[in-house]
Amino acid sequence: MAFFTTAITTLKTLVCAIGAGLAAWGVINLLEGYGTDNPGAKSQGIKQFMAN
Repeated sequence: MAFFTTAITTLKTLVCAIGAGLAAWGVINLLEGYGTDNPGAKSQGIKQFMAN
C-alpha cells in the first residue's frame, strides 16, 4: 500500500509542476502580447493562463 501512496504523491507533484509551468508560459505570452501590441499573443496568453 505504501507504493501506491508514494506513486499518488509523486503524480500530484508532477501535475502541479506541469500546471505551474503552463501558467508561467501563459503569463509570459500575455506580457509579450502587451509589449508588442499583438492581439493574437494576448489571446493565446490569456487562454493558457486561464486553462490552469
